[in-house]
Amino acid sequence: MLNHTTATEFLLLGFPSLHHQEYLVAIIFLASYLVILVGNLLIIALILSDRDLHRPMYFFLCNLSSLEIFIATCIIPKTVASLLMGSKAISYPACITQFYFFIFLGVIEFVLLAVMSYDRYVAICYPLQYPMLMNSQLCVQLLLGSWTAGFLATIVPTVLVVRLPFCNDNRIDHFFCEGVLLIKLSCADTQIVELINFVNAFIIIFGSLVMTAMSYLYIINTILRLPSASSRNKAFSTCSSHFTIVILGYGSCIFQYVQPSSHHTSYYKMVALLNTVVTPLMSPFIFSLRNEQMKKALKVGLKRNVIISRKCLSF
Repeated sequence: MLNHTTATEFLLLGFPSLHHQEYLVAIIFLASYLVILVGNLLIIALILSDRDLHRPMYFFLCNLSSLEIFIATCIIPKTVASLLMGSKAISYPACITQFYFFIFLGVIEFVLLAVMSYDRYVAICYPLQYPMLMNSQLCVQLLLGSWTAGFLATIVPTVLVVRLPFCNDNRIDHFFCEGVLLIKLSCADTQIVELINFVNAFIIIFGSLVMTAMSYLYIINTILRLPSASSRNKAFSTCSSHFTIVILGYGSCIFQYVQPSSHHTSYYKMVALLNTVVTPLMSPFIFSLRNEQMKKALKVGLKRNVIISRKCLSF
């Protein structure tokens, strides 16, 4: 029998090629995290404070911004701490927790993106029936469905990973506890676990992608049939922000999780950076700069704060 050992911790190797620039990398990560927090919290605050944004589209956007904060918080603080303190160790429970929440939140985000595309489909293809079809009850049900899908899609892979035995090699060539690389450290035969993870990722990513693609096919077909150019531009502008996030999210995850996992290069790690740092970082700018309603709400909010500040100073 093989001499298995019970893992108590793992070593996250992070970025070995940037060993002499770890402090600089840590500063970049920390600055990115602060921008993610401030940007997404600003979007949430604008949506909650502006009555004009109390609509299904912005209800889902508010939840998407919350997910971006949670995903970044799941990964970046530990990465920054490791880079600054020089300690690459992460305890076994912390590693499994990070693994679980990263997948859990990622699944919710994919399902939520599909839900948002359906919302845009109803708004553009059935504008007169939109208030009745996308009522508050349905919005809450769709959101709860997204969280339920995240839980159901995550619980089986997590249980399978927890049951795996691990050998002496506890080095993970990544900056967080990524599932594929974690499974490869096991002493046991992991073919079944890898197959289940592949099928799970395939169903979630391509299932939600098909729903999103179908919605956009109907949207584009409806927009092209609009009589005036101004109407077409206005309709396209309501979808452009969401469509940009869809391309970033699906493109990176298809490369990262649905490709064969036999070879993992530095490109794999860079795609993970796109998923965990760049997309949450860009999301507030994409939704605020490419959305007229958000820009209007931001201007009103800034003007209101300036007036309040002047009144406070006058006292």
